Amino acid sequence: MSGKSVYILSLGCPKNLVDSEVMSALLSRSGWSVTDRPDRAGVIVVNTCAFILPAKEESVEEILRMAAFKQKGRCRWLVVTGCLPQRYGAELARELPEVDLFLGTGDFPGIPACLDRLDEDPTRVPAVQVGRPRFLMDAAVPRTVSTPFYSYLKVAEGCSNRCAYCIIPSIRGRFRSRSLDDLAEEAGRLAAGGTREIILIAQDTTAWGRDLRGRPTLGGLIKRLCAVEGPQWIRILYAYPANITAELLATMAAEEKVCRYLDMPVQHISGRILRAMNRKGTPALIRETIDEIRRAVPGVSLRTSLIVGFPGETDEEFEDLLAFVREARFESLGVFPYSPEEGTEAADMPGQVPEGEKLRRQGLVMEAQAAIADEISLARAGSVVEVLIEGTTRRKDFPFWGRTRFQSPEIDGITFVRATDLRPGEIVRCRVTGAEIHDLHAEKADD
Repeated sequence: MSGKSVYILSLGCPKNLVDSEVMSALLSRSGWSVTDRPDRAGVIVVNTCAFILPAKEESVEEILRMAAFKQKGRCRWLVVTGCLPQRYGAELARELPEVDLFLGTGDFPGIPACLDRLDEDPTRVPAVQVGRPRFLMDAAVPRTVSTPFYSYLKVAEGCSNRCAYCIIPSIRGRFRSRSLDDLAEEAGRLAAGGTREIILIAQDTTAWGRDLRGRPTLGGLIKRLCAVEGPQWIRILYAYPANITAELLATMAAEEKVCRYLDMPVQHISGRILRAMNRKGTPALIRETIDEIRRAVPGVSLRTSLIVGFPGETDEEFEDLLAFVREARFESLGVFPYSPEEGTEAADMPGQVPEGEKLRRQGLVMEAQAAIADEISLARAGSVVEVLIEGTTRRKDFPFWGRTRFQSPEIDGITFVRATDLRPGEIVRCRVTGAEIHDLHAEKADD
C-alpha cells in the first residue's frame, strides 16, 4: 500500500547521507514505511546537494525524474530537502511547481509533522520552510544506517573557514562540534548495530573541538572511539592541512584501529591561488605537512582533492600544480574544474578560465595521477592486507569483493577476493596478487 510509504533519494556527500538516515528513522518512528521502490511510495523525498553546478544539475534532474511518479498517480507528495532549498528557497519553488514541499538543512527533522499536515490540509502547509541552518544532531536523534558494515559519524556541522569558492557556510551555517561524550554514545550504538568501520566526517573534521569548552582535540576523540567495542577500523575524512597536528598523527600511528589513511584536500599548490581561495597555509606548509604525515605514520595512504581553473590561474601555476601531483604521489586524488557559484567571493573575481580549458587541465591532472596510482597498486603485489568483505560478485575468478584499510567507500577502488568461504562483514587477511585500474586482486592468505 502506498498511503504511508516513503522513498528517500539521497544525493551528494556522506554528510547528506547521514541526514537522509535521520529522516528515515524519524519517519519510521512516526508510522511511515520506508521503501526502496519509488514506484511504490506515496511520498518521495529527494535530499539534494547544491555544492557546485554539476551537483545542482543532478539534483534538478532527479527531482524531475521523481516527479514522473506523481504523474502516474501513485505518489501524492514530492518533497525536496537539503542544500538546494536552503540555498534557493522560494526561487526554487517557482521553478519547480511539481514539488509540494521544500525543507532546508535545518528544517528536515520536522518532516514527519509536515507530511501529516499535508495529508490533513495541504492548503495550510507553507510550500517553503527554510530557516537558519542551526540543526546539530546528537546521539538522541534516531538514525537508520543504510550502509553495510560501515557507518559515517558526523562529528560536527557547518563550516567557518570561508573559502572564496565555497557556499557551504551559507548552506550549513557556522562550524558546530558535537561533544565527545555524545559522539562516543552514538559510536556505541553504531557498534551494537554491527558496524565494523566508523568513518569520521564533517566539513572540516580536523576543526572538531575548537568551539567546545576545554578545546578537546581530534586525537583525544579518536582515542575515546578506539575504546568502543565492536568496530575494528576508524577512518578520517575531510582533514584540513593547516589543522593537522603532531598529536593527531601520533594517535594515528599508535592506535591499531585507526586506518593509516588520511583524506586531506589541499586544492592547489600556488601560494597566490591559495591566498585568492582564502585557504589557510602556504605551499611550504602543505609540503611539510605531507612529509610529516608520511614520517609519523609509516605506510599511510594519502588522498587529496584539487581545483583547476580557479579565476586567474595561469598556465605556469597550473604547470606547478601538475608538477606537485607528480612530486607528492598521492595514493588517491580527485580533481574538479572550478565552478563559479553565486554568492561566493570567487564568482566575481576577474580572470575566469574558459570551461574548455578547465576540462583540459582536469584531464592532464587525472592522466598524471592514473599513472602514479597504477604504479602504487602494482607495487602492492605480494603484500598481505586486511580486507573488509562487503559482498559477492558474479565473477568466477573473484567471487567476493571488499575494501582494504587504504580504500574508503565510494571514493576509492575496491578489492576483488578469490576465496570460497567468506561472509560479508568479516575482515580477512588477503595477499594482493594484481591490480585492475583502481582496483586490486587478492586471495585469502593462509593463516
